[in-house]
Amino acid sequence: MKRLALLFSVLLFPMLAVHLVLAAGLFKAGEKAPSFTLTAITGETVGLDTYKGKVVVLGLFHICDPCMMQGSTLQKVSEMTKGKDVAVLGVNSSGDSKKSVGEFLSAFPVKVTYPYLLDPNKVTDKLYGGGKFIPNVYVIDQQGVIRWQRVGNMDLAGEEVIVAEVEKLLAGGTNKM
Repeated sequence: MKRLALLFSVLLFPMLAVHLVLAAGLFKAGEKAPSFTLTAITGETVGLDTYKGKVVVLGLFHICDPCMMQGSTLQKVSEMTKGKDVAVLGVNSSGDSKKSVGEFLSAFPVKVTYPYLLDPNKVTDKLYGGGKFIPNVYVIDQQGVIRWQRVGNMDLAGEEVIVAEVEKLLAGGTNKM
């Protein structure tokens, strides 16, 4: 039994270490948010730099159930921060077609009213280190610096948690992960 546990540990540790190293690349609190310009599903061109001076909540998604849950959470964040200096953006960072993304959005339990961007070349996946670690949510301050980031959904990045981070920035504070 001890040999089996040792063998399991020896095999599992390298895999876990690789995932931790890859995930570490995601956590960029304190770094400038990489700029991008994409086309929204509705057709307008949207660039991250357009929102300088506002707090930005950026969600990077693929077409999957956890992304649908997190995308729905961002709709709640959008509604909770309406009228404030806040922009909520969703990005399909996996290069899916406009048709596929439209079908995905139509299956959401809520209507998405924030800009939902298409990224056919997976630029944001590369810039923000996405890929296997989806969904990603970033809170970016008024100067374009990432102040908070989480992978996953629910308790780690529920609407109350995200709005609390946004409110800190609106109040003039800087927060760290």
